[in-house]
Amino acid sequence: MLYGELVAVADLTFSVEPGEILGVLGPNGAGKTTANRVLTTLLAPTRGTFAVAGVPHTRPVENAFASASFPRAPVIQSGRQPRSSFGTTRTSTASIGRARDEPTLGLDPAGERQVLSLVRRIARDRGATVLLSTHLLAEVEEVCSRVLIVNRGQVAAAGTVSEVARRAAAPRSARLRVALERVEEALTVLTRAPGIEHAVPADGHPGSLTATLDRGTSNGLMNEGLRALAEAGVPVLSFELEGARLSDAFLAMTEAG
Repeated sequence: MLYGELVAVADLTFSVEPGEILGVLGPNGAGKTTANRVLTTLLAPTRGTFAVAGVPHTRPVENAFASASFPRAPVIQSGRQPRSSFGTTRTSTASIGRARDEPTLGLDPAGERQVLSLVRRIARDRGATVLLSTHLLAEVEEVCSRVLIVNRGQVAAAGTVSEVARRAAAPRSARLRVALERVEEALTVLTRAPGIEHAVPADGHPGSLTATLDRGTSNGLMNEGLRALAEAGVPVLSFELEGARLSDAFLAMTEAG
């Protein structure tokens, strides 16, 4: 698929420090591949500037030495302290993400461990900056010190994993436990309570339920569900709100854009 005149990177500004692992996230076509090609000097920016280890993009030979790519994994780059500010970049090449995005794609769990350990080792031992672009959010949560969410060629969010997750939304679900013989009754009560989108049994946990809040509602409405259970005479043995997740942030910041 050709993009033609589509603007792939409109305004992408970020900086990364030596030894830092930055997770670069975004849907296919968000501009990640174009940014990767610009950083590795395979594609010249039509506007804007960037530097890797202090070497400006206008000195491409030196810049290429400062920014190295893993063989057969073009969406991982390692270099020293890239500081980038892209302007408008147009591309006629389809996103690599549509063909092969995740660097651990196709690997068994042991292979995934080895690749992620390699990423950590490069950052730690060489003081290198690593840009890890992947659709596997668990990998980002495990190895990245910060995350950059890109959408439509622009920065949708940036910060630590926990900061970005918190920024997306408050927790939307809760785990409750009731007596096993009261599960069906509790499900009926919760699904009728205001602000509760749905309630289902928690797999593998007898007596446990997961209640999900309607989008846009306050966590305070979970109290309505608890109050409804109390009024129905269903004792709640335990209750815990689930924390906001990186996947929630990713969806919230890319679906609307």
